[in-house]
Amino acid sequence: MMPRLGLVMLAGLLAGPALGQEAADGAALFDQSCGACHNTGGTGTPGLAPPLDRPDFWQALGDDGPEFMALVMTKGMNMPITVRGEMYSGIPMPAVAGVEDEDLATIGSWVLTELGETEQELTAEAIAAVRDGDKGQDAVKELRPETE
Repeated sequence: MMPRLGLVMLAGLLAGPALGQEAADGAALFDQSCGACHNTGGTGTPGLAPPLDRPDFWQALGDDGPEFMALVMTKGMNMPITVRGEMYSGIPMPAVAGVEDEDLATIGSWVLTELGETEQELTAEAIAAVRDGDKGQDAVKELRPETE
């Protein structure tokens, strides 16, 4: 019995870092691809890019969270918004370029789960479908909830 328990414990220890690795990868990819504007950890850059660490916002999207995230990442976002009392209207966010769909999905899932405190994930297939679809800025505006 003891060796079996040891194997179970070892498997748990080995799985622990792997499960946490996805969040670490998402944070690292976010900082690498999005952090220049949205700042390390998604805390935002006043006057340039809003903070993304806003659970109320992501939760208000409901089931539309992954689609909204995919749209913003693949189509960009060009509309004035106010976040935490600060207006962002100067520089539109361009579509994220040069990042593989799998990495975009990892970033988007990290934002939704870690910063948004949701249980939603974004897939590479959803990124590709939105990128190839006909929805654009109008869909971004329609999906964006009024939370702030």
